[in-house]
Amino acid sequence: MEEKWESNVRKVIPYVAGEQPKNRDVIKLNTNECPYPPAPGVEKLAAQMDVDALRLYPNTNADALVEVLAEYYHVSPEQVFVGVGSDDVLATSFLTFFNGGKPIFFPDVTYSFYDVWADLYHIPYETKALDENWKINPGDYRQPNGGVIFPNPNAPTGVFEPLEKVEEIIKANRDVVVIVDEAYVDFGGVSAISLLEKYDNLLVVQTFSKSRSMAGLRIGFCIGSKKLIKYLNDVKFSINSYTMNRPAQVLGVEAVRDDAYFKATTAKVVNTRERSKKELEKLGFTFPDSKTNFIFASHKTVPAKKIFEALRERNIFVRYWDKPRISNSLRITVGTDAEMDALFAALREILPEA
Repeated sequence: MEEKWESNVRKVIPYVAGEQPKNRDVIKLNTNECPYPPAPGVEKLAAQMDVDALRLYPNTNADALVEVLAEYYHVSPEQVFVGVGSDDVLATSFLTFFNGGKPIFFPDVTYSFYDVWADLYHIPYETKALDENWKINPGDYRQPNGGVIFPNPNAPTGVFEPLEKVEEIIKANRDVVVIVDEAYVDFGGVSAISLLEKYDNLLVVQTFSKSRSMAGLRIGFCIGSKKLIKYLNDVKFSINSYTMNRPAQVLGVEAVRDDAYFKATTAKVVNTRERSKKELEKLGFTFPDSKTNFIFASHKTVPAKKIFEALRERNIFVRYWDKPRISNSLRITVGTDAEMDALFAALREILPEA
């Protein structure tokens, strides 16, 4: 029975994150974390941090982090906004830019936080079906709308859309904000940042959680026109002035500075991913060509749920959704070579005639 006060409660169906097992003896391939540690300088600086400084509020603008990101991506600091993970950046962007009354558009198979934010902020939305190859049809985004958002490469499919197609969607939607969510772009995609000079309605969102091995510190950022970033900051400072903590700001700067380590780490993940594709094919899996740090795989004969449960019994976690269109697919994070070899060995036990 509902209490009277509950009639005033904002009720939503929350996003369900990938499971974080308490057991340490697990091969964790379910949340797309990087299998390698952060840059050596991050570890060294973390050990030297002044604990006494934690009694003070952090810099509200995260100026040092904003400046190093602006330098790295060849934009002005006024074009950079940082947040507590890209989820924070995206949620603030929904609240800021999707306020026109018309439905926003995003793919039907995509990051499952989008509809949660839309429901939370009472934003109408429509999903546009990916084709049989998990590709976006730009024509679906030429109708009147209140904004557009899509990941590139997409999650959970791993499919990368060429920059020409991205620009086609932006060009057709100059009267609204278009957000390109690039959480996985460092593993083989091409960033839409190069389009910012042409389109002042474009916002490009990235994260430190995947390619920079810092999911635990929660650092996300976006790059856009100065006007877009000002609007984002206005909303942010109307909610919480101190969103990013001091350690995240300091260690985030160090992560950006070590570009050689960053590129070496992403290269290792890409090499393991390409090897894993070959092994999964031998085991009877099919999948779209991934340009991310995961593979979205379906077996030709064995249901995904059965494989998911059998792997879990062996302490190997992958991601499974019981949802339309994707209920027979598993999203498998690319781990270390040793972790992937353990996965393949387990799959040979599970699958018939493997």
